[in-house]
Amino acid sequence: MKDLERFSGKTTQKARQTAADASPATVLPQAQFVTIGEEEAGQRIDNYLLRICKGVPKSHVYRILRSGEVRVNKGRIDQLYRLVAGDVVRIPPVRIAEKPDNVVPAAEFPVIFEDAHLLVIDKPAGVAVHGGSGVSFGVIEQLRASRPDAKFLELVHRLDRETSGLLLLAKKRSALTNLHEQMRDGVTDKRYLALAVGDWKNKRQHVKLPLHKYTLPDGERRVAVQADGMPSHTVFTLLKKYQGFALLEAELKTGRTHQIRVHLQSTGFPIAGDDKYGDYALNKALQKPEGGRIALKRMFLHAHQITFQHPETGKILTLNAPLAPECEKFLVSLGQPQNPALQ
Repeated sequence: MKDLERFSGKTTQKARQTAADASPATVLPQAQFVTIGEEEAGQRIDNYLLRICKGVPKSHVYRILRSGEVRVNKGRIDQLYRLVAGDVVRIPPVRIAEKPDNVVPAAEFPVIFEDAHLLVIDKPAGVAVHGGSGVSFGVIEQLRASRPDAKFLELVHRLDRETSGLLLLAKKRSALTNLHEQMRDGVTDKRYLALAVGDWKNKRQHVKLPLHKYTLPDGERRVAVQADGMPSHTVFTLLKKYQGFALLEAELKTGRTHQIRVHLQSTGFPIAGDDKYGDYALNKALQKPEGGRIALKRMFLHAHQITFQHPETGKILTLNAPLAPECEKFLVSLGQPQNPALQ
């Protein structure tokens, strides 16, 4: 492996010299002993190592775990071990190339709220929240790269890659646990803006359709309405009507994968620009300007409001993210709404 070699007491002098010649400017780190604090406690050892050993291939991290080179309190552990405050972790010597192939570019995003416990950003469309499934990196990896001194930073929830808007991240493990409990208990209130295709009639409409999640042969996640699926409930409120479109606020009563997208598609009103559940022919047409309408080159779904209890103070917070500029411009290009009283 060109970008990483493992050096231990059994490594031969020839191997050492070969590696040094390949990367003369690289300093080989020694074994490190790290004492686990309160913020790291509770994490699985494999996830902890993957986070702190940036640039080391995942396969190598699991290899040093299986080989027993990673020790906790001088003893061997497996990858499922959960760290406890005060644990002393031995991390064996590893070397990362000066320019590894998987360098994550540091990036910051518009901050809606931040304190010692939380970070809430306005995620743009087209950016995944984390790496995987063909995506090398996402928001979480970029934020960690831009904040190297952050001891803890984890996603509280997820947004689809093409969805913009509010994304919560925890800066303390206690905040992460608390917010997950709030979401499980239905304490949080998450609302989205969606542009549905069609002649929507009702001012307020409840959609309760069970959703089943499955995976395509290529590994892509999909969701369908199915009788034995998970109970799912979305409340849609009509905000504005345009010729052939309706701007809706979607209030999530449950938090299933692709819930808003599939509920709207299944009721005959797919989201404009939705490449998985939308109208393919219409989406293709919307990507080109026509008449006074500008092009729409993304899915029109935006997480615009969230209400929750602050995990430390208990204070109720309601945060808002303005509609993404490209979506706002698209609405303006549609002309005056047909129902000005709803504006």
